[in-house]
Amino acid sequence: MNKADLIEHMALHADISKASAQRALEAFIGGVSSALQAGDTVSLTGFGSFSVSSRTERTGLNPKTREPMTIKAAKAAKFKAGKGLRDAIQ
Repeated sequence: MNKADLIEHMALHADISKASAQRALEAFIGGVSSALQAGDTVSLTGFGSFSVSSRTERTGLNPKTREPMTIKAAKAAKFKAGKGLRDAIQ
């Protein structure tokens, strides 16, 4: 499912227009992005939690030359599925 499919699904099941569903989805994505940029965690009970994970600087191998290289420290978005979502997939 891509973004357009999700918008269509939301519009159909929420009985709203596709334009309204698109605005709602973009507002959700914007809200989650803003919260993560601020260092907050977004928890949706029964669905899951979005958080920011910090990776430390580490040494890796260049896949082409096999020479050691330094991989810079970085932050990454992380999602952990909640119990309701885990149970729904089983």
